[in-house]
Amino acid sequence: MAGPVAPPRVSARRRRPGVIALSLALIAAGGVGVAVLLLQVGNRTDVVTVVRDVQVGEIVTEGDLGKASVALDPAVKAVRAGDLDSVVGRRAAVELKPGSLLAPSQVTKDSLVKAGEQLVPIGLEPKQIPATALVPGQKVQLVHVPAQGAADTGEKSDAAPQTIDGRVVKASSAAPGTGIVVVDVATSAEEGPRAAAWVAAGTLRLVLAAPDGS
Repeated sequence: MAGPVAPPRVSARRRRPGVIALSLALIAAGGVGVAVLLLQVGNRTDVVTVVRDVQVGEIVTEGDLGKASVALDPAVKAVRAGDLDSVVGRRAAVELKPGSLLAPSQVTKDSLVKAGEQLVPIGLEPKQIPATALVPGQKVQLVHVPAQGAADTGEKSDAAPQTIDGRVVKASSAAPGTGIVVVDVATSAEEGPRAAAWVAAGTLRLVLAAPDGS
């Protein structure tokens, strides 16, 4: 008769020091990551947001604005929620779009068309639009050019073209199909009617002025 069978020997696995150290490092790194995430979530700022479309020059109302709590990068300039009353009643210096944060530079207390100025709308075809985006406040020149068919007279003129100084108040988006952009330009009240006549005759071109306005 066979004797009792001895149970198999089970040897305890020895944990290598390197594996233990790596495990501890991963746990520590995970803890640091969670701590950083908690700090980012907790360090939030209440800011003013845009909830409705506001066109350039329109007065901003309280209904156009909202509030949100966000983790704000220090480099981002946004109106704090506590300063909401200070921007209500001001005019939009740029087009305000829903879902965006409101920056202090996007509103102004000044009218975009000043006393003694007139607003001249100018339609530009795609080939006439500068590659540089037109933005409110940008200085431009309105240049009078000969009408089609009037330039081929066989005579050359050394006279400088007539120009009118202006300032962009608003530039629309390109119209579907035609691509035409309408630019509202503020000119002096004396020059406004002449600029409008150039627009009607199709003899006006818009060029960007130097950054310093010279």
